[in-house]
Amino acid sequence: MPKDSWAYFDPEYENLSIRINPPRVSVDNSTFSDCTLIKVDSMNKPGILLEVVQILSDLDLIINKAYISSDGGWFMDVFHVTDQRGKKITDRNTINHIEKALGPKSHNIDGAKTSPDKQVGVHSIGDHTAIELIGRDRPGLLSEISAVLANLHFNVVAAEVWTHNRRIACVVYVNDNNTSRAVDDPTRLSVMEEQLKNILRGCEDDEQVARTSFSMGFTHVDRRLHQMLFSDRDYEGSGAAPAVDYPTLYKPQITVERCDDKGYSMVTVRCKDRAKLMFDIVCTLTDMQYVVFHATISSDGPYALQEYYIRHMDGCVLDTEGEKQRVIKCIEAAIQRRVSEGVSLEVCAKDRVGLLSEVTRVLRENGLSVTRAGVSTVGEQAVNVFYVSDPSGNPVDKKTIEALSREIGHTMMVNVKKSPGAQAKENEVSGLAKTFFFFGNLFERFKA
Repeated sequence: MPKDSWAYFDPEYENLSIRINPPRVSVDNSTFSDCTLIKVDSMNKPGILLEVVQILSDLDLIINKAYISSDGGWFMDVFHVTDQRGKKITDRNTINHIEKALGPKSHNIDGAKTSPDKQVGVHSIGDHTAIELIGRDRPGLLSEISAVLANLHFNVVAAEVWTHNRRIACVVYVNDNNTSRAVDDPTRLSVMEEQLKNILRGCEDDEQVARTSFSMGFTHVDRRLHQMLFSDRDYEGSGAAPAVDYPTLYKPQITVERCDDKGYSMVTVRCKDRAKLMFDIVCTLTDMQYVVFHATISSDGPYALQEYYIRHMDGCVLDTEGEKQRVIKCIEAAIQRRVSEGVSLEVCAKDRVGLLSEVTRVLRENGLSVTRAGVSTVGEQAVNVFYVSDPSGNPVDKKTIEALSREIGHTMMVNVKKSPGAQAKENEVSGLAKTFFFFGNLFERFKA
């Protein structure tokens, strides 16, 4: 039997097919009492599954079940979703956004759609300069990066930071302190790039140890971080890097089997369920050049079971043990990158140049390592989330948090809570969940 593969489509013919058969989207709140049913029917094309899952993930929807079929020229999928509280999606604005984002008017043949606030943009477009950083992680590195940007009078408007297997990947949006616009001075950009590269490289001379670059094109931030770490081969580890300390029951179990009667390879993933799990797995399969023809997704309490029937883009299944092991390692890495074992600090304060630098400095001086971070600015308000642990990767004890609150003061509000990844270590972080501190002498001390 000949192996299937993606055939060449003339762009004009494909556009005509899409106009004749536009995507059909329905949001159904009547069929089930405990979830919203989202159905998408569309002409099939490479990357369409990732495109749909990405949009649902950006809305922070929880995918409890999904059924995917894209064998042939038509793509059909069904998602059972809820909001973060486990409720049906009843907000009219959210429903309208889903219908518009997945519907015919939003179809983008040149690549996956992205939400405007989740894009990595060309540094000369809009009000921000986007910087990509990747290198070897170490305690205090984010504080050093932030200090360089503050000293060069760059304001950090937004950032996403992931760490895995002792590697760190960042996408950082900055603008000029004086103009609040993107920086187009090549001299300043060159100085910033060189200083950041030196910080990332540390004492090592190897050019491959760290890389600093300006983002080109428009790519979804989370997907770009997956791409950066995948290209960095973080899934191979560094030998000395500790594995994520999963409880035995939650450790990901990934298998790859060949379905000779159907001509697919079946990838089965069993692990602890969490938000954006499906996105992370589909993103990785897509970037590894695999096509998902069928899939079933289900969750039962804290567990998730996901099955993907795939072939490589050239139509081949996974024939060798080496190919299977690589897929297993890459999917496990994709799952681990978003897992945060420890405590999260949600920091809210008035934005200013150097804010990120000062907050991360205080974290470093209190012996805390940042394992993941998200920085955003809405108007004049900065909202930063830091997932922290001690240098050994263990949860932070209550005394350290109390010392942190005494040092920083009373004007910056921080919500300290246990991260989802720390459920197995509940006793060690008892008393931290839903605790509020007001941090603030930080601003009073550094205004002058």
